Amino acid sequence: MRLRLFISLASVAVAALVCPATPAQTPAAVAPETSSSPRPTDSSNSVGVREIDLDGLKKILARDPKDTRPLLINFWATWCDGCREEFPDLVKIDSDYRDKGLNFVSITLDDISEIKTTVPEFLEKMKAKMPVVLLNVKDPEPAIHAVDAAWDGAMPATYLYDRDGKVVFKYFGAIKPAELRAAIDKQLGSKQ
Repeated sequence: MRLRLFISLASVAVAALVCPATPAQTPAAVAPETSSSPRPTDSSNSVGVREIDLDGLKKILARDPKDTRPLLINFWATWCDGCREEFPDLVKIDSDYRDKGLNFVSITLDDISEIKTTVPEFLEKMKAKMPVVLLNVKDPEPAIHAVDAAWDGAMPATYLYDRDGKVVFKYFGAIKPAELRAAIDKQLGSKQ
């Protein structure tokens, strides 16, 4: 049976102290859904994190037909060991490919209470510049299935969509940068 139980942040913290890190982890409990319009966080944060709900996630996945750039989406959380481990590589990939036409959206599954504290602090420490949204849903199952019916919600999870919105690369667990770069290069028709 696939593990889809979203556990509280307190349980994750206790588990992190007594259990070794795993390649992919299941997200913590998230707060109730909000309206479909993303709301910016407090403008005093230098790293902006917007809140989205299921409709906001579906809008990102549906893509704007006028935007033909390949889309890279990474699902992560600050409490996820593999996510923190891979994040510097993702920041470098974003920096290397942003001006070459890659659209990268980072989606955190942290608790909504972390949107003005832990999440932007982590992003600032990582020197992240990609757009970041916090997915805030009461029931994670519809969001998981909107992304990929075969995904069990374990993180980190990375998806690369081609110009037509088709998944051309997906990886569960901490990415292998060379593999992701090769997939991006193929979509951009370039060598990095």
